[in-house]
Amino acid sequence: MRLSRKSDYALRAIKHMANLPTGKLGSINSVSAAEAIPREFLAKILKDLTRGGILVSYQGVTGGYRLARAAKEVTFLHVIEAIDGPIHLNLCTEDDGCRCEQYETCQLKTFWEGQEKLFKKALGREHFGKYRKGRAK
Repeated sequence: MRLSRKSDYALRAIKHMANLPTGKLGSINSVSAAEAIPREFLAKILKDLTRGGILVSYQGVTGGYRLARAAKEVTFLHVIEAIDGPIHLNLCTEDDGCRCEQYETCQLKTFWEGQEKLFKKALGREHFGKYRKGRAK
């Protein structure tokens, strides 16, 4: 499994937003330059993050983006799933997943479900409050 480039950029963009001073908005241009993310790709990512409830968008000349909630309440899991959808480590763990001939008796399904649960738990514990510069973690 590999994290998509889009999710990687989204995590970097949210880290940037988490470090903005209170009340300051992040523009596409400033985030793109600071995090070395291609501007057009970032525009799509920020739109997805806004749709996913991670960011709030403000239109206009002085517009931009800010976190929709406190940095410590935004987890890696929230961001990745807002970009790529629900995380599944194996087809067998998807809701409409594997329907192979061993589906009913598969001994590996339990393993994959357990590993997926642990992975999601780890991503859910990692929040952006930890990545704020000069602030208590």
